[in-house]
Amino acid sequence: MSSDMQVFKLPDLGEGLTEAELVNWLVAVGDQIVVDQPIAEVETAKSMVEVPSPYAGTVAELHGEAGQTLDVGKPLISIARAGSAAASPAAAPVAVPAGSVDPSPVSSGLDVSSAVEAAAETYRTEEKAGSGNVLIGYGTPGGVSGGRTRPRKASVGVGSSSAVSVAEPAAAAPVMEPSVAGTRIPGKLSAVISPLVRKMARDHGVSLDAIEGSGASGLIMRRDVEAAITAPAAPAVPNSAPDSAPVSSPAAAPVAASADTGAVDGRTGLSVSARTPVRGVRKAVAANMTRSRSEIPEATVWVDVDATALLEMRAELKKRAPHDTPGLLAFIARFVTAGLKKYPALNTRLETASDGSQEIVGFSGINLGFAAQTDRGLVVPSVRNAHELSARELDAEIRRLTAVAREGKATPTELGSGTFTLNNYGVFGVDGSAAIINYPEVAMLGVGRIIDKPWVVNGELAVRKVTELTLAFDHRVCDGETAAGFLRYVADAIENPGGALADM
Repeated sequence: MSSDMQVFKLPDLGEGLTEAELVNWLVAVGDQIVVDQPIAEVETAKSMVEVPSPYAGTVAELHGEAGQTLDVGKPLISIARAGSAAASPAAAPVAVPAGSVDPSPVSSGLDVSSAVEAAAETYRTEEKAGSGNVLIGYGTPGGVSGGRTRPRKASVGVGSSSAVSVAEPAAAAPVMEPSVAGTRIPGKLSAVISPLVRKMARDHGVSLDAIEGSGASGLIMRRDVEAAITAPAAPAVPNSAPDSAPVSSPAAAPVAASADTGAVDGRTGLSVSARTPVRGVRKAVAANMTRSRSEIPEATVWVDVDATALLEMRAELKKRAPHDTPGLLAFIARFVTAGLKKYPALNTRLETASDGSQEIVGFSGINLGFAAQTDRGLVVPSVRNAHELSARELDAEIRRLTAVAREGKATPTELGSGTFTLNNYGVFGVDGSAAIINYPEVAMLGVGRIIDKPWVVNGELAVRKVTELTLAFDHRVCDGETAAGFLRYVADAIENPGGALADM
C-alpha cells in the first residue's frame, strides 16, 4: 500500500468487545477531514459511539456499509495524506479544531507513533486487569452519542456543543499527524486527550486544564475525568418520577423482517413472520446471562416484607418537602448498601486463574447497579461508591443514570462497573422472580410490587402494604446463613425504617 494512504482500523472501544455494528457514516469518499473529526457512528453491545479519525486528509475508501457488523482490528476507513498524489489536488485547506496546536514531530519534538503506542499499551494493560481505569485516547470512548445522525458535509459536530467547519482557502493550517490531537504543551505527553474525553468533560462541565493525568507520563485516564465529575455531591433532583419506578416499561422495538420471511417452518408448520438478528444490547445480554447460568451455581432465598412503615415515613417526608423526597427505591438502596457492609461476601467477585485456582475478590466500596429498561433493551448502570451516599443522594444519582441510559449516553464505565445489583421488577406488576445474577457479580436483590395483603400485627389481622424480596446468590462465595442474614437485614430495615436509619 502507498505510504500516502493511511488505513484506520476499528479500534477496541474500551468495552472488552470484539465487534461493533456500523450504524452510519458521517463522511463520504472525497471529503476533507481533520484529526479527531467523527467519521462514523457504531453501536456496540453497550452504547452508541462516534468514532474519531486519528488522521487528516482526504477520504479515499469506506470499508463497510451501514448495518454491517465489523470486527475490531479490521480496516474502517482509508485516508489519503493531505498534499499527496492520492488526495484531490483541488482540496481546500481544512480548519484545525479550536484549542489544538500542531503536534507534529517537527514542531513539538514528540514521537507521535511512540506516544500512540504507549497510550494503546497502557489501555491494553488496564483493560486486561479489569481496573475500569481505561485510557481515553486513540479511539477509546469516554462518552457516547445519544442517537443516530445523518451524514454532515459543511460542518461536522463534535460532541454536543462544538463543530469543526471546512474552512475557506484563506491561510493554510497545519495538518495533524496521527494522533495526539489536543496536545497543548509541545513535547509533553501529559495532555494526550481524545475528542471523546473532551466531550465527556464538556458534557459534565469539567475543565480539562484543571485535571492532572494519573497515567504513565501524566496521561489523562478515564478515572481522572470521572473523579472530577463525581467530586461534588450530586444535587437533589425533584421527585417527578413514580415513587417506586425508576425504570419504564419495555418499549416495543420494531421487528426487522428478512428476505426469507413467509417461508414455512419445518418444525411447527407455521409460516415465518419475521427474523430478527441478535445483536447489540440483546446479544450482550444473551451472552452475559448464558455465562452466568453456566458458571454460577446460584441459590435463591426470598421473604415477604411489610413495607407499611416505610411508605408512611416517606409520605410524611413528602408533606414537608414535596419535591425533595427520595423515592422508595432510594431508601431500599440505602438499606442494601448498609447490609452489604455487614455481609461483604455478597459484594465480591470470584476469579478463576488459568491454572484453575480460584480467588474471591473483595472490594473496599460498593458500586450499586440497578436494572433499567430502555428502548435499546435492559441495561444495568451503577451508582459508583454508593456506600458513601445518603438516600437523597442515591435518589438523585439513580434518576440521573436512568435518564442517560434511556438516552443511550451512559458510558461503558457507568454500565460495567457494578459490584451488586438491585432489580426493581415490581414496576412490571410481578411479585417475584428467579433472577439470573449479573455476571461477574455474585448476588442480586429483587423487589416485587407492593400490594395490600392480610398481615398479622400484634396478634390481630390487618391489611398491610406487602412486598417480596428475592435474593439470588453465588453459593461458591457464601452459604445460606450469610444470604439469609443479609436478606433479613434489608427486610427488617424496610419494616422499621426509622430505627434502621438511626443506626446508619
